[in-house]
Amino acid sequence: MKVLIVDDEEMIRAVLREYIEFEGGEAEEAQEGMEAVRRCREEQFDVVLMDVMMPKLDGFSAVKEIRKFSQVPVIMLSARGEEYDKLFGFEIGSDDYVTKPFSPKEVMARIHAVMKRTSTEPKKERGVYEFEGLRVDIEGRSVTVDGVPAELTPKEYELLFYLVENAGVALTREKLLNQVWGYDFYGDDRTVDTHVKMLRGNLKEYRKFIVTLRGLGYKFEATK
Repeated sequence: MKVLIVDDEEMIRAVLREYIEFEGGEAEEAQEGMEAVRRCREEQFDVVLMDVMMPKLDGFSAVKEIRKFSQVPVIMLSARGEEYDKLFGFEIGSDDYVTKPFSPKEVMARIHAVMKRTSTEPKKERGVYEFEGLRVDIEGRSVTVDGVPAELTPKEYELLFYLVENAGVALTREKLLNQVWGYDFYGDDRTVDTHVKMLRGNLKEYRKFIVTLRGLGYKFEATK
């Protein structure tokens, strides 16, 4: 695995590099956001670890720029653990959010989870589904609401696709974490709830198709 570590603190970069290289990976470093964007344009990485608070270009802005040309998995690293910051990170396209101070072992577990998910993406043909004015084209990776393209984050797409492909099936939060995020132990139920909330907002009136199962999880329920 090849990981880009983006942080203005040399000590944090050194610790993460040590753990990545110990596990046989390759680590590259960037000290701020503009450098990270340039590196991602010029090189291929399996995962990017992106600090939020940095000089010149902050982590959030860097992710926005990277998402214009790459879908490389991004894990945000931040001392700001408020829900608003996490929501914003997910909205702009990051794949995970780790709050400082963190355990390097946890960061490594998150890296492996992201890589496991991206390396085991279903390769089978995936179809087109229509539910009233909601059209979900899984193979074409597009979603329209009453004919208007919905602007979803990468994770929102995957969550909706999984719900649609399992329509009518009661899915626990743990199941969704395992299948969409690839977590086995480090997943947080609130991650699922946060993404469902954002997804429903983007689906507008068709949010009704995502049914909450109290104390369990969610189910996509609609008639094609």
